[in-house]
Amino acid sequence: MTDSFVYAAARTPFGRFSGALAGTRPDDLAALAVRGVLARVPALDPGGIGDVVWGNANGAGEENRNVGRMAVLLAGLPTSVPATTVNRLCGSSLDAAMIASRTIETGDADIVLTGGVESMSRAPWVLPKPDRAYPTRDVTAVSTTLGWRLVNERMPKEWSVSLGEANEQLAERFGIPRERQDEFAVRSHQLADAAWSAGFYDDLVVPVTVDRKGNTLARDEGIRPGSTVAALAGLKPSFRTDGVITAGNASPLSDGASAVLLGSRAAAARIGADPLARIAGRGVFALDPQLFGFAPVEAANLALRSAGITWADISAVELNEAFAVQALACVDAWKIDPSIVNTKGGALALGHPLGASGGRLLGTLAHRLEESGERWGLAAICIGVGQALAVVLENVTEANR
Repeated sequence: MTDSFVYAAARTPFGRFSGALAGTRPDDLAALAVRGVLARVPALDPGGIGDVVWGNANGAGEENRNVGRMAVLLAGLPTSVPATTVNRLCGSSLDAAMIASRTIETGDADIVLTGGVESMSRAPWVLPKPDRAYPTRDVTAVSTTLGWRLVNERMPKEWSVSLGEANEQLAERFGIPRERQDEFAVRSHQLADAAWSAGFYDDLVVPVTVDRKGNTLARDEGIRPGSTVAALAGLKPSFRTDGVITAGNASPLSDGASAVLLGSRAAAARIGADPLARIAGRGVFALDPQLFGFAPVEAANLALRSAGITWADISAVELNEAFAVQALACVDAWKIDPSIVNTKGGALALGHPLGASGGRLLGTLAHRLEESGERWGLAAICIGVGQALAVVLENVTEANR
């Protein structure tokens, strides 16, 4: 067994729902991310990529029919480069990277391109097929943007509650008040703005041309640097009249794509770059669907055991902020210093285009470790319907000292 490494990462800016990227097809966003990550390793012959593993949560619209393969073709890669698309909902692109790392470790390929895409703005409405020809009853169009749709009647009702209601239950379970959630959300916006201002994302984000006039989106569209706890306190609850979840402490609907290039150590010469980080551990975990926000707790613990380290070794955490309450519940359960979590902002500010978020986490984590010189980091993401994934990265430079 050989090791697998992160060599490069790139992503598009994440756009707001119905925002600047709403006019861009998801397969075009995916192709931009592919070209963006390959631009960071110009010595690599794209024909040498052994496989492409791509994530997408919807699959019902313009990203149907294997959007990973479409991205390869639209990006101008040789037609000999294969691709597949995987769906583990919010964890799809982190799952893609985990699959790719196993592919490399088993020797099936030396270089694998991974990533994911989601256009929540362009997610279509769908109609169920009628049971018979010429039905007389009305049929309701269902939005595929987010959450459960066309639910099987045999599914227990407590499992298929809305994502927001599930997190209201999480807030009750762990006694996490709204003010603490709002404070966490404000922190996310402030850190994201600071990271952009400091140039952290300059080498990670590929601008997107959004119209025929040549206008571009170069920065994540949802960041609100002026956000305050007082302002968020004025927002009405979104899911319960007396609830704690609002539009201010939940991640927004978003559009975007991310890409991460993985390879073996022997592939460094062909890639023309030194690796950034080693995939040191992986974890996958599942529990009751309505508790999905808490699933990263054990996924991360499993990844740490896989890497042979403990929380005491971890210096950087990238945890997807689907909701402030679920992120806080996980951080509390891990008993870690909150200051090491999402220091460059999180999904509450940056956005959460489902299929792209895992790649964003992994790329950001690798660059955080490179910037700080710290050795160990962890990326984790909760997944609707009660799952989570986690990956441990080891800073290659620090490991060689």
